[in-house]
Amino acid sequence: MAANPIIHKALLNIANMDKNYYNEHHLTLAQDPSEDDLRLMIRLVAFILNANDTLMFCKGRVQDDEPGLCQKSQDGNIEVWIDLGQPNKKRIKKICGQSERVIIYTFEENLESIWRKNIEHSLFHFKNLQIVHLNIKGDIESLYRRSMNMQCNIFDNELTLIENDNSIVITQDIYK
Repeated sequence: MAANPIIHKALLNIANMDKNYYNEHHLTLAQDPSEDDLRLMIRLVAFILNANDTLMFCKGRVQDDEPGLCQKSQDGNIEVWIDLGQPNKKRIKKICGQSERVIIYTFEENLESIWRKNIEHSLFHFKNLQIVHLNIKGDIESLYRRSMNMQCNIFDNELTLIENDNSIVITQDIYK
């Protein structure tokens, strides 16, 4: 019998000065047993960086044919597909063909540069693909809780997550 996911609640107050987006989001996240705490927090960061009223969490980790997050049109087509980690070339080609826009967030420092060097020559013909590496300054897992309440400020592509006296800064290296 498969283990049940862990359910998390997050209250996010997002102030994105770069996109002039200010909103409060009450989220429910399911953490698959195969997903570690860091990856869950990165999914949350990806949501914050792309927040809007139609962005949603998908099964991602459990279903390989689904994104970690996505934004769908009214007719069900995927407008934005957000993936995490280092997908292989075959997956990148497939998801770029299924979505209007694809964003891949990498976050593991040593693995990201090796992965990017191995695939970058084959990525230039995907006009709808963006690769972003997240540089995390601080222990993002210290914000991990079953119930989270965070202030999220974005200015000049720098995200600051604040919960009580704890703050984490995340910058973005945009490669494509």
